[in-house]
Amino acid sequence: MIEANGVELCTEPFGDPADPPVLLIMGIGASMLWWDEGFCGLLADGGRYAIRYDHRDVGRSISYEPGRPEYTGSDLVADAAAILDGYGIPAAHVVGVSAGGAFAQLLTLEHPERVLSLTLISTSPAVPTDRALPAPTEALREIGRAHDFAAARNHDLLREGPAGEPLSAVAVPTLVIHGTADPMFPIGHGNALADEIPNASLLRLERAGHGVEQADWETIAGAILDHTGKGGG
Repeated sequence: MIEANGVELCTEPFGDPADPPVLLIMGIGASMLWWDEGFCGLLADGGRYAIRYDHRDVGRSISYEPGRPEYTGSDLVADAAAILDGYGIPAAHVVGVSAGGAFAQLLTLEHPERVLSLTLISTSPAVPTDRALPAPTEALREIGRAHDFAAARNHDLLREGPAGEPLSAVAVPTLVIHGTADPMFPIGHGNALADEIPNASLLRLERAGHGVEQADWETIAGAILDHTGKGGG
């Protein structure tokens, strides 16, 4: 357990603390178990210190009264930075999936000194763009480890923070990974991220859906290892 911004968050590291750190940010309503141990092991075996964690109101982290979240989306972004503090890590390679990718973008824009590189998986621009994006379909959700199942719905009620810097202000090496058959954020969302973020690269996963599916572990982990090996840290 890590104390972050006055609350306790459940975290789990994999690998050698002396290796380059990789902070894994999961999506809204999903616990850190969506970063499967096998996948985290691939990163650790590749010489990375991977850290996964539960957001507020999911898994074993703090939960709130259903329907009354006492925090905002901005607090969840701040939690990511606070977890790095808890581990004594000045800056990390940041990997976010789905809504966790949005949090990763905002962390990079608001605290650029904490981010060595950025990997965005199955996600969408976190700040407004001029692009018309395909509408998402039904969201995925996992609440099995929550203290209170109903509390996980608090994420649906979060207030958005004020729009800040545009994606063009992202100044760290960025990799976008997106499935061509993603039903939540169709591939147009990945294309938009790769186009809007300077010098970003796009890895298309043919016929892949939403998230980090086991069939794609080797490909995704390999891409992350290659990407995080370029940025130092």
